[in-house]
Amino acid sequence: MQKDLQSQFDALLPAGVSTEKGATRRTALKAALGVGYAATAMPIMAQTAIKTPSEGLSTGEGIYDVDGFTVPFFYAMPEGKKNLPVILVIQEIFGVHEYIADTCRRFAKAGYLAIAPELYARQGDPSKYGEMAKLMSEVVSKVPDAQVMGDLDGAVKWAGENGGNLKKVGITGFCWGGRITWLYAEHSKNVKAGVAWYGRLVGASSALTPKHPVQLAATLKAPVLGLYGGQDGGIPLTTVNEMKDALAAAKGNAAAKASEFVVFPQAPHAFHADYRPSYRKEAAQEGFKLALEWFKAKGVA
Repeated sequence: MQKDLQSQFDALLPAGVSTEKGATRRTALKAALGVGYAATAMPIMAQTAIKTPSEGLSTGEGIYDVDGFTVPFFYAMPEGKKNLPVILVIQEIFGVHEYIADTCRRFAKAGYLAIAPELYARQGDPSKYGEMAKLMSEVVSKVPDAQVMGDLDGAVKWAGENGGNLKKVGITGFCWGGRITWLYAEHSKNVKAGVAWYGRLVGASSALTPKHPVQLAATLKAPVLGLYGGQDGGIPLTTVNEMKDALAAAKGNAAAKASEFVVFPQAPHAFHADYRPSYRKEAAQEGFKLALEWFKAKGVA
């Protein structure tokens, strides 16, 4: 594992956060991922937030290069292990904060190399925003799907060079990252399976977001398990049914045929986010169990 630390940058970062040699000061600061919670995600429900211990794991921050830009990321993996299956963990709208870092640790405890790149890094730092409307208009709405696909390709490449087995790659994402999970399962030849947590399936096309999951069903390269809430006010079940129809209509596409949905009838949006009021413990635990089973069944584990 490449982990050359620079003491002059360490002084700028929270305890335990490190950067790779050659990072600029700006990149060093941006690599302070997985620390605290996003301001726009308040209020934080400390009594339900899960803290997975790092014992037995190698965890930290780093950067990799994509077309001359250094993308910061958080990773977690079993300590001292090689040839590990890989899980890309895709952020919510709030970026790579403590909840996403903890999700990486949970996958690492299950035997994976989990990596969560900060996919808004070119557009801005989501941790600096206190208002959802500004975060959406000034950062999220300016992130092109093509950029995200390229940055995820970079994450896969880094994983392969640092202990990951690129014959066993999976992807999972939450909310904004749930939509990206569907997109990357269509984009990448490396991914064997995806698990999308309440990601949007339909939407208006634009120059930055030309296609949505429902338009890509016929060309999926990897099967996706969709985990959705029956009480999700932003993603109606009619759109889930629309996606099911699109998958069923994708004749001859094995990945589309193998894709499935599980709807938790009483769960709202973001039911896996244990630090937020939307958290539903039973649905979250069952969903994570199903995710692990899905990856194992599809040859990722």
